[in-house]
Amino acid sequence: MQETEPWTIQRLLEWTTGYFLEHGSDSARLDAEVLLAEACSCNRIDLYTRFDEVAEETVKVAFRELVRRRADGMPVAYLVGHREFYSLNFRITPDVLIPRPETEFVVITLLDLIKETPKPDGPLRIADVGTGSGILAVCAALNVEGAQITAIDCSDAALEIARYNAKHHEVDSAIEFVSSDLLSGFPDSAELDFVISNPPYVSENEYHELDASVRQHEPREALVGGPTGTEVIARLIPQSAQRLKSGGWLIMEISPMIANNVADLFRINERFQDVELIKDLAQHPRVVKARKV
Repeated sequence: MQETEPWTIQRLLEWTTGYFLEHGSDSARLDAEVLLAEACSCNRIDLYTRFDEVAEETVKVAFRELVRRRADGMPVAYLVGHREFYSLNFRITPDVLIPRPETEFVVITLLDLIKETPKPDGPLRIADVGTGSGILAVCAALNVEGAQITAIDCSDAALEIARYNAKHHEVDSAIEFVSSDLLSGFPDSAELDFVISNPPYVSENEYHELDASVRQHEPREALVGGPTGTEVIARLIPQSAQRLKSGGWLIMEISPMIANNVADLFRINERFQDVELIKDLAQHPRVVKARKV
């Protein structure tokens, strides 16, 4: 049967949304819009002024391939190579985790603490441990004037992405990039003001229950913290205590499933006090903060 109805931007979006819903997507319309904007080389919001426009053949070919790969499970962020975080655009590849909105609570907690803390004589020193794509380090550099920031990761490939994002946002001069297993390569006498981190915190059992698109495409070593999910965190806490100045803060994203266990790890370490779990918008404990004695 001959096709008579033209493939307008609106029709492509509506058909693809339905197709993604059939394949189990929980963000079908958003996925369709982001991929079509990529195929059209425009911003997603621009699609709404082009609903009646008939898509060119080159656009349809490019879009068809993106849709196919998305239906096969490839995350949208990896397909388009970027993701928004804290209202900023970051380059993303399969070498790094895809930024989640929940991680913004680490940035918010950091900035709130800085407002409440007396300004030091010199620049604030901040270490971002497990920087990945560099989202926390870049956000800190953009929002904390004069801060000296160190972005740390054990993955050289991730550090390259972080460097790109820092340069893209014109804060590369404020950030030092260090290849290290957590803080092990950092001087014991660092006298840091803040350690911030989104460490691996998924347990082995929990990992096998994650969505296939996560397990099959995102770096496992950036997700799994060990058999219980707390193993990496249990190493980072004493390392941070050794390198934070008195009154400095450790701020970490955590899983709600291990929140109480993480709080206990802080409480048995006599070098930290004022331990607090911070809830996300869904009222789940998402960030933990603690002050070095």
